[in-house]
Amino acid sequence: MTKISRTEFAELLDCAHDLADRSGQVILPHFRKPLQVDNKAAAGKFDPVTIADRAAERVIMKALQQSYPEHAVEGEEFGTKLGASTSPFRWVIDPIDGTRSFIMGLPTWGTLIGLMDGETPLLGLMDQPFTQERFWSTDKASFFRGADGREKRLKTRACAALADATLSTTHPDMFGGGAETKGFQKLRAKAKTTRYGGDCYAYCLLAAGHIDVIIEAGLKPYDVAALIPIIERAGGAITSWTGTSCAQGGRVVACGDRTLHAVVLAELAGK
Repeated sequence: MTKISRTEFAELLDCAHDLADRSGQVILPHFRKPLQVDNKAAAGKFDPVTIADRAAERVIMKALQQSYPEHAVEGEEFGTKLGASTSPFRWVIDPIDGTRSFIMGLPTWGTLIGLMDGETPLLGLMDQPFTQERFWSTDKASFFRGADGREKRLKTRACAALADATLSTTHPDMFGGGAETKGFQKLRAKAKTTRYGGDCYAYCLLAAGHIDVIIEAGLKPYDVAALIPIIERAGGAITSWTGTSCAQGGRVVACGDRTLHAVVLAELAGK
């Protein structure tokens, strides 16, 4: 990893907070309002995008171009904008993670702002401007701020047994059949309870100690890069289904308890 001072880290984190403030200002006027929804996927699929997604990513990219023109930026809607080739830093942005929830008026969407140092997540932030909730990581810990403006350190909860665990996934249809569906069904059958529909909000609730396991598949880097440091610095574990880095997306499993994470990986491996 690149060696940076605490002052430099603080400046990068301040930038992430500023990006969240700016994006929220352009997203909220469209929430729970009549909205045109476009499908950016190929025929036979539905991958929604709205004016709010695009406006938020534009305002974020414009701000980063002004603050850190040497950094690369990878966004869901407009792809990768490269800065100086010598910079190890890459911002990974999902302007509205949970667009389906957004267009339904559900408050489980959020803006994801992650910063990668090479292939290592350096910091992450999730902002939910409608509920005025924000979750973020520092270099050593993770924090939450609610509508009252008070900051609270995040800590995952202890839950070592799958039989005691609350499991979450955004939707069972995200599993591609075969091994993916079998893996999810195996965990669901052994977990205490399962709930759907959380998007990025569920990962932050895991970091806050309210959910024990999240299992998903088919994720992109911008779906997860910002969430990795939030969960890890709250005491949890988040990896691929085989225990490797999930910074590039794919099959992801997150647990608040590291002992439970080992149990879940063993279950997925058929052990």
